[in-house]
Amino acid sequence: MAYARATDGVRLHYEALGRKSTPPVLMIQGLGADKHLWDMQRYVLALQYRVIALDNRGAGRSDKPFGHYSLEQMADDAIAVLDAEGVEQAHVVGASMGGAISQIIAVRHPERVRSLTLACTACRNHPWRRELLKGWADLAASDGMGAMAREAARWVIGPRSFRRMLPAFGWMGPLARGRTAHAFVSQVHAILEVDDDVSDQLANVDVPALVVVGNQDILTPRGDSEEIADRLPNAELVVISGAAHGFMVEHATTFNRVLLDFLGRVSAPAATHQPSSALRR
Repeated sequence: MAYARATDGVRLHYEALGRKSTPPVLMIQGLGADKHLWDMQRYVLALQYRVIALDNRGAGRSDKPFGHYSLEQMADDAIAVLDAEGVEQAHVVGASMGGAISQIIAVRHPERVRSLTLACTACRNHPWRRELLKGWADLAASDGMGAMAREAARWVIGPRSFRRMLPAFGWMGPLARGRTAHAFVSQVHAILEVDDDVSDQLANVDVPALVVVGNQDILTPRGDSEEIADRLPNAELVVISGAAHGFMVEHATTFNRVLLDFLGRVSAPAATHQPSSALRR
């Protein structure tokens, strides 16, 4: 069981799969989630890459300190994991809150990023989403993580899967089981503190970038991804048809194909990345 130490002493759990001789991929999950929500990706990627998936502070097996969290702090946590693995530069893949953390890494630590994949994420806080997240934090604090997960499921899971509910348990269950409300609330507050400084600096991020969104995502709608792709100078946008916010689980095969294609192109020796126009898969 591998751990890294953050600059403030917090223990950060991570797991590395694949051969050390292959290109490293760092995977960062979203609000309240742990590394296991990458399971449908990381075991596939590990056949060709060194895959490092971490639990953000406040989630999974990482420490869950009381008090203030920030996304900048969590970006530095991810760098601490790379340092612990002896990785100088990685393909960085982030989903939802993890996508926001990944943007901060690309802005603050550009030398550590080989490419950037941003899935179901945004580069700014819209007022309606701020109020929604505040409501989730209040619900978690008052009624517990189970009540919060049931409410959040309506925003994360696609309509077809929501009706079946079995995938809903697989996707949202980790947010409720074994999670502490105080850490979830601290992660929410970290998201709410984000201003537009990072989005204004995305134009300086010149690594190859892939931006992926589901056309049924109502939590981070397509417009958020289009804005990110417009701001990044070397980005391509892929829209997954029929997918909601949790497409890493619900549309894993499609997302894996898109991600592997991108990583293959940008990992090739002397690769020259040519951003494509928006695609629908």
